[in-house]
Amino acid sequence: MRWIWLLLGSYYFYMAAEPSLVLLLLLSTVVDYFCGLGMWEAGQQLKKLYLATSISVNIGILFVFKYLGFFTASFQGVLGFFGLPESDPDSAYQFEQILLPVGISFYTFQTLGYSIEVYRGNIKPERHFGTFALYVAFFPQLVAGPIERANRLLPQLKKRIHLDLGNIRKGLIFMAWGFFLKIVVADRLGLYVDEAYSDPELYHGLPLVLSAIFFGFQIYYDFSAYTAIAIGAARTMGYDLMQNFNRPFFATSAMQFWNRWHISLTRWMLDYLYRPLKVTLKMSRLLAVFLVFFVIGLWHGANWTFVVWGMLNGLLLILEVATNGFRKKIIAKLGLSKKVVGVLGWIIVMGYLVISLIFFRSPSIEAAWYYLEHMFTITNLHVNILNNYFELFLSFLLILGVQAVHYTKGNHRIDELVVHKSTPLRWTIYITYILIIVFFALNRQQTFIYFQF
Repeated sequence: MRWIWLLLGSYYFYMAAEPSLVLLLLLSTVVDYFCGLGMWEAGQQLKKLYLATSISVNIGILFVFKYLGFFTASFQGVLGFFGLPESDPDSAYQFEQILLPVGISFYTFQTLGYSIEVYRGNIKPERHFGTFALYVAFFPQLVAGPIERANRLLPQLKKRIHLDLGNIRKGLIFMAWGFFLKIVVADRLGLYVDEAYSDPELYHGLPLVLSAIFFGFQIYYDFSAYTAIAIGAARTMGYDLMQNFNRPFFATSAMQFWNRWHISLTRWMLDYLYRPLKVTLKMSRLLAVFLVFFVIGLWHGANWTFVVWGMLNGLLLILEVATNGFRKKIIAKLGLSKKVVGVLGWIIVMGYLVISLIFFRSPSIEAAWYYLEHMFTITNLHVNILNNYFELFLSFLLILGVQAVHYTKGNHRIDELVVHKSTPLRWTIYITYILIIVFFALNRQQTFIYFQF
């Protein structure tokens, strides 16, 4: 009966945000459940129809609730550009009034992945509706991932699980680490970032450079914090969710970064978009990469800023692949060591990433350009825009501390800092850790950044 309790808890968790929107979650679940069963027993033509139904319903829900207002506004902008009459905003339906369901991009992709895997014959359809509904709605990763694969999570939901104190300890450590990353580190960096982005003209120069760097770390710690909490919560109950990060800020190439950042999304795009474009449609590798990053950008939000951010990252990856041979010749001619090449690669990738994230953070393309223009207008060395040197010093210290932990233990072995210690030392660490959170946490009620996606 465990699935009943977990399913009820998951639906209650989701309905806490907006009860009526749970109907969309249920609709995706019902459609993909029956499409999966239908595909397994149908002929090739009917299988395609079932898959098309699954894709149409899920993408249709995503389009209406996340992108309809965006594309409508963009279309009206095109009409205005060519001098054609636009619809009357007073009489037209205001699509921005549609409430964006929390986590809709995550659970639609998760259930779509299930349908595609059944269609390809890689997995058998789940015949127990309750277990399948739990796979779609499993509360730890429902609203912000990781986007789980059916062949990983479904078997776990069906196996018998016994109380395991080791799993509980490890899960609680991961959750505590996630809370620390969010309310002590990410939200603290957010104070500086929000202040700088509030008026780029007022804080031109070095404060904008520092804010751009801080936002890179803020979004990383904010998102990886949720992932750590999700993995920890699932682990306490005996379930193993996939890791979503693998020390991405130590990447020395664009390819390496995207193999380490938001791993569940990039692998989803690789398996269900890139390979079909390249293999089935015979599209060139570079064009397929560009289209994938266009979709990655749009997946993040209904705004051209996200699209530009995605395409900028796609462009860097394309340039990296296209110039690989040329760069190897230059490196050999200059006689650069592997370590030097790695450091130079890290500087280029991180610098490029920080600049691209300005579009991610800005409310509009115009605001992003405005930020960039003023960022490179340096008139003095003043950076303390919060007028609090302790907070600024603490921010740098926390970044260095977290990066040191990730460098030594990665994102997936945080528990090793604690579990192998003696009992007195372990409890000293626990108590110290709790006191750090109590004294240094920010009470901002700041939601996770990826909740909006």
